[in-house]
Amino acid sequence: MLPSKSYLWRVETHGTGERDDWNVALVDTGQTTNKGGRIKRLAPYLGDGTFMLTWGDGVSDIDLRRLLEFHRGHGKLATLTAVRPPARFGHIELEGDVVTEFSEKPQAREGWINGAFFVLERAVLDYIDGDDTEWEKEPLERLAADGQLMAYRHDGYWQCMDTLRERKLLEQLWDTGEAPWKVWQ
Repeated sequence: MLPSKSYLWRVETHGTGERDDWNVALVDTGQTTNKGGRIKRLAPYLGDGTFMLTWGDGVSDIDLRRLLEFHRGHGKLATLTAVRPPARFGHIELEGDVVTEFSEKPQAREGWINGAFFVLERAVLDYIDGDDTEWEKEPLERLAADGQLMAYRHDGYWQCMDTLRERKLLEQLWDTGEAPWKVWQ
């Protein structure tokens, strides 16, 4: 366990362009708190309205305005972004033994997964029991069972960074100026 320390943070704003009105809060939720518990501990900072949530281990070219419009349009408590995961291996189509199509590590064509970009209403906090709650288990399962979880289908770019291999891929894309998630100027 790390000792409790007080940290001073300095915020620097770079560039001279137009900026959105952002509020950023760094909240110490404890080292052993699961994701659901961490979300619940944010309650004092959320206000009464809709909020967005993501983890720091994925990048995407999701249009956040469209995601928010979709969420506001259905009236449910929670929206997750459904994405098709990148394939780990090359894909081939066969007719008999003849390869009719080959593509190296394409985006998967079937199956949707949780892309971890959420739009949520404050009432989702009632689905989280406490610090030991894992967000992807009881809260999302109960929201789905209650008909309160919607999926925003994103067919664009999405990539997690869970492994060293994925980190190197993302760094290479960034370093070569080919990062599909860099949608800002």
